[in-house]
Amino acid sequence: MTTSLLDDAMAHHIWATERLIDECKVLTPEQLATPAPGTYGSILDTFRHLVSTDCWYLTFFGTEPQLVDEDSAANLDELRSAITTNGKAWMELLDGGLDGEADIVEHGDGWNFHSPTGFRLAQVIQHGTDHRSQICTALTSFGVEPPGIDLWAFGEATGRTRAEDA
Repeated sequence: MTTSLLDDAMAHHIWATERLIDECKVLTPEQLATPAPGTYGSILDTFRHLVSTDCWYLTFFGTEPQLVDEDSAANLDELRSAITTNGKAWMELLDGGLDGEADIVEHGDGWNFHSPTGFRLAQVIQHGTDHRSQICTALTSFGVEPPGIDLWAFGEATGRTRAEDA
């Protein structure tokens, strides 16, 4: 079976976001709404930003994502649903054999911004990693141990890595 070189990176992005959302469901409404210094904002606002931006990134590829408005009152269950649904769209997109150098044009009010497909995909992954890290920082500020969501934890959880005796 041939896979995209980005399959593991994107699958990790989705898995880590889902896992972190699931772990945050035990938090109180006050914890979810409290901004943490040095981060994007509250845990819930950061999740809304992460997921809504992930939805927006999908639109650059002509995909109709499960949309989440960053300024909405979306709860963790709604955000979890969106990242899971859109995660399937990301994986299908990668299976489609994208041209990493194809130009993606973003249009604004009187401006256009160009970047290659591979660069946009790297941004999706980096953006998620950055904001998940901020959420983990917020968790530690409440004395909550963040879950293991790094790539090695993903590999272990999904069977993509294994240890054996020498």
